[in-house]
Amino acid sequence: MANILVFAHQQGDSLTPGGREALGFGSRVASSIGGEVRAVLLGTTSEQSAKEAIACGASIAYNVQNPLLAEYDVELYVNCLYNVFQQTNAEMMVVSFDRMGKDLVGRLAARLNASAITEVVDFKNVDEKLTWIRPIYGEKAFGEYETTRDKAVVGIRQKSQDIPELTDNHIGEIIPFEYTASEEEIVTKLVVKIQAALSDIRLEDARIIVSGGRGIGGPEGFGELQTLASLLGGTVGASRAACDAGWVPSNLQVGQTGAVVAPDLYIAVGISGASQHLAGITSAKTVVAINTDAEAPIFKRANIGVIADYKTVIPALTEKLKKVLV
Repeated sequence: MANILVFAHQQGDSLTPGGREALGFGSRVASSIGGEVRAVLLGTTSEQSAKEAIACGASIAYNVQNPLLAEYDVELYVNCLYNVFQQTNAEMMVVSFDRMGKDLVGRLAARLNASAITEVVDFKNVDEKLTWIRPIYGEKAFGEYETTRDKAVVGIRQKSQDIPELTDNHIGEIIPFEYTASEEEIVTKLVVKIQAALSDIRLEDARIIVSGGRGIGGPEGFGELQTLASLLGGTVGASRAACDAGWVPSNLQVGQTGAVVAPDLYIAVGISGASQHLAGITSAKTVVAINTDAEAPIFKRANIGVIADYKTVIPALTEKLKKVLV
């Protein structure tokens, strides 16, 4: 029986949506091949998050308690996950392909001499052979891939899976797992932690996002976007061009190489709509585009388009919302 190990990333005392997505996907694969899904939690983990992993379908939750893993360190995380994978005789690892997953998948596959497949949205099981499905050609088609090695590390595209409901009657076991890092493994040390985000809401979790692009013209305009986002109970995002220009931190980037988001409302301000950016908002329910260029590609994706200068639209919209919402 194949063992599928899922990296169940947590935040606080709960699993992240990406961690739960990965567990749901891993459970579907396990059911298809007659295997068993197990979770691994790293850092100063809590019993509550381990129980949540079991409620999401894991038969075992390996709880790795180590203060060194409290803050993300790619080398330590890879080493720890490698050790858990090897010692538990797993054949496949499933990871949410979020910012952390983009660091981990390739490195883990190299360490394990395994195949790596990323941005996976679904799978098929034909004659007991798994085929992985992922978008290609800028979301215009889907490709089907088979891995060529005995082991595989699978990166699940964010927001591509249904988050499993918690099931109280699912039976599982929480097993402490010892991991001790050697001096050679500790190659970096956290000196200071700086809050770079403009709000406490993660882009991946936000229901409303107000994003700015090159058309904003500079960092000052993002203050106006933040005011609007705060009124709406959302957060601020940005295009790669705005991040590369240094107007906002890189962790606000939305797109194929940034955060893949699925908000109820996405307001794109001064964003032209490059294919990489559009790939990151495929699952957004409603897109509002504000741009002075009527030919901007973003309008092809937008549900509502406003051809105007954002300096006129955003302040007026903000003032109107203050009267209605405050």
